[in-house]
Amino acid sequence: MTGGAGFIGSHLVDALLDGGHEVAVVDDLSTGDARLVSDAADLRELDIVDLPALAAVTEEVQPRTIFHLAAQASVVASVEDPGRDCDVNVKGTLNVLEAAAKCGAPVVFTSTGGALYGDEAPMPTAEDQIPAPLSPYGASKWAAEAYVRTWSRSHGVPHAVCRLGNVYGPRQNPHGEAGVVAIFTNHLYTGRAPKLYGHGKPTRDYIYVADVVSALLAAVGKSGVYNVATGVETDVSTIWRQLSAAAGSDTEPELADLRPGELEHSRLDPALAERELGWQATVPIAEGLRLTYEALIEEFQEGQPST
Repeated sequence: MTGGAGFIGSHLVDALLDGGHEVAVVDDLSTGDARLVSDAADLRELDIVDLPALAAVTEEVQPRTIFHLAAQASVVASVEDPGRDCDVNVKGTLNVLEAAAKCGAPVVFTSTGGALYGDEAPMPTAEDQIPAPLSPYGASKWAAEAYVRTWSRSHGVPHAVCRLGNVYGPRQNPHGEAGVVAIFTNHLYTGRAPKLYGHGKPTRDYIYVADVVSALLAAVGKSGVYNVATGVETDVSTIWRQLSAAAGSDTEPELADLRPGELEHSRLDPALAERELGWQATVPIAEGLRLTYEALIEEFQEGQPST
């Protein structure tokens, strides 16, 4: 698994280990944290842009499946340095596919939903909508998807693309630009007012991390592109209000304009994943926010990696 020391990846590692699988994790630890990786997994610190190193590990491990989660995932960073974004998300993905081809392993690739489709897409947005990304990040993920699908056809191996909604849950890093649930929870924990970009009006399809993990597992051995989402649209102000209620806080947030490349609205159609993968999200937003708030506060208090 690439990116296994990250937020989503570490949860997937745990699920695979619980299922009795052996797991080798590849992560450069630029945004991931080795402390999130179970001691039962084999962690290798390397950059997926380094093809010789990646190929050597793949040849040694001979994986039966590769989950490719490693990415440059910051929209703002992609605008500031599109070259690095392209290196990691496009060239890095190509490297993973080349390494996978040598051992015949199927790949499950995590892509993006909202950042890919753009603001003009009908909602809920289905997978057949032509992408219109607003940022280099969205563009690089779309390009990477094309490689995944091309390599699947040319090598006859079932590679799957999972376009994720806005994932939230325990272990999410509160110090980046993404992960608004973790960011807000950290502000509530420290008593600071957060900044609501887009004046709290932007909407996203928020999905709990456990639901994402079950979707990625269901996609193993499948060929196709699948939205992994709830089909429910929630605005940023609502997220803040619900978390504030959980914290018993009346702190007023600061309102600000959207940053370059950021999306105004997103709601994905998960019907295809339900039909072809037998999967659907099970955790409603209110329950997920409560579980996440409680878990993150405990992590902050104990000095866990996400702090």
